[in-house]
Amino acid sequence: MVEIIDVEQAVGRVLFHDITRIVPGEFKGRAFKKGHHITPADVPKLKEVGKDRIYVLNLEEGYVHEDDAARRIANAICGPHLYFGEPNQGKIELIADCNGLLKVDAKLLQQLNSLPDITIATLHGSQQVEAGKTVAGTRIIPLFTEEKHLLQLEEHCRNRPPVVSVKPFKSLKVGLITTGNEIYYGRIPDSFGPRVKSKFEAWGSEVFCQHIVPDRVPDMVAAINRVLDDGAEMVVLTGGMSVDPDDLTPAGIRASGAKVISYGAPTYPGAMFMLAELDGVPMVGLPGCAMYHKATIVELIIPRLLAGETVTREEIVALGHGGICASCKECRYPDCGFGK
Repeated sequence: MVEIIDVEQAVGRVLFHDITRIVPGEFKGRAFKKGHHITPADVPKLKEVGKDRIYVLNLEEGYVHEDDAARRIANAICGPHLYFGEPNQGKIELIADCNGLLKVDAKLLQQLNSLPDITIATLHGSQQVEAGKTVAGTRIIPLFTEEKHLLQLEEHCRNRPPVVSVKPFKSLKVGLITTGNEIYYGRIPDSFGPRVKSKFEAWGSEVFCQHIVPDRVPDMVAAINRVLDDGAEMVVLTGGMSVDPDDLTPAGIRASGAKVISYGAPTYPGAMFMLAELDGVPMVGLPGCAMYHKATIVELIIPRLLAGETVTREEIVALGHGGICASCKECRYPDCGFGK
């Protein structure tokens, strides 16, 4: 099936695979593209990249070339709001076409990677991704594989949710309630509100109103009811989330009649976080760290809510594994292990 010939004898033949050129620390990429007709001028260049001999492939029935295999795998695993192009050096990348939440069926992914010759790699699921972000890639290991392996993969994927997909963020009307006597009475300016607004704008939602209330539970309840009456699709409360005697925001959320899903999270920063729900509207109490940290529990939970997902207490508890931010000198979130 495979014939090996000297590069000098390959003039006039057609390359059936990409040839890579590597210059350490400077360049790694395609030197010759699949389908290129080899000319006499190519011979020294091929030798420079270590190709004294060239493989000539004559595929028998029942075998599939790496490029065609990559296309078939990509087609089988690619879900909504992803796209892919042509193979490059035998690999195809899946790219997000919108801002949203990446979803990966990790169990099915493991099954597919257990098949001979198949490799599929993804980012961690349930993280926010931006349009244009590469979220997965696939290729086979050899230059060709038996078609039966691809048929197995396609059968595994048939009539099941996609292996990889992106759930677009919904554009929600967010009601913001800022608590604290120090802000209500004008002792200090509100710096939390602008921070919250910028976060939601980046996610494609709008903070359509903000109410500043003192540290009194009845005032908090009244503000919650008011933003809900005004059509809030999510309610966010800032301030007063710690265990100090005058930090009454958790009590205010409870007094509104909301069902508390979780108060507290095994994530640092972000432990003093509350997630609740009232008449189908998610309600969150944000810890103070969300004001000055780029990545907190907020980045782990809010994107899921904006994608229309329901977050359980069990899922919040599970965040403890990976729940410490490494406080890197230059924050790279979400391209890091926090919350994963």
